[in-house]
Amino acid sequence: QVRFVESGGGLVQAGGSLGLSCTASGTTFNNRHMGWYRQAPGKQRELVARIRTGGITYYADSVKGRFTISRDNAKNTMYLQMNSLKPEDTAVYYCNDIALATIVGTWGQGTQVTVSS
Repeated sequence: QVRFVESGGGLVQAGGSLGLSCTASGTTFNNRHMGWYRQAPGKQRELVARIRTGGITYYADSVKGRFTISRDNAKNTMYLQMNSLKPEDTAVYYCNDIALATIVGTWGQGTQVTVSS
């Protein structure tokens, strides 16, 4: 069974930085276009950043220039470096295969990121 496990969340002050990791079990990253998503209280889950198998990246306007997505296929791990964090970045962050994002049962527990003002 494919599972993605997120880690690295925490509490940080506005302007600070956090690094998230996403590891895969039961599968490999090599052939997957992957994404980082987040869901804030009372809001729908949204795509934050994605990275294709060839390394091409996309960022939501709200995080462009502050967040960096990367992947290490040899380690079966994807990363999200978050700098200049804002209170509005507070959310549960998830990772998933882009192709699986509409399937309910494919989501992990996520990792909580809280940015205090």
